Amino acid sequence: MNSFWKNIIKYPRFLISIITGFFLTTLYPLFKLLTTNKNRFLFIAILNSILIVLYYIIRLMLDIN
Repeated sequence: MNSFWKNIIKYPRFLISIITGFFLTTLYPLFKLLTTNKNRFLFIAILNSILIVLYYIIRLMLDIN
């Protein structure tokens, strides 16, 4: 029974390591792009545009005045 619980405990650690690896692999190129001012400004402008569009879409979907 002891080996059963040791085996079950491995899976959450495996899941956490996969999620961490995914975010590190995904975000590393973005951090590398942010080293120059031109790319940083462009990234912030695109991110703000996406957030504003999502804000208006959600506001219209929920019929908030």
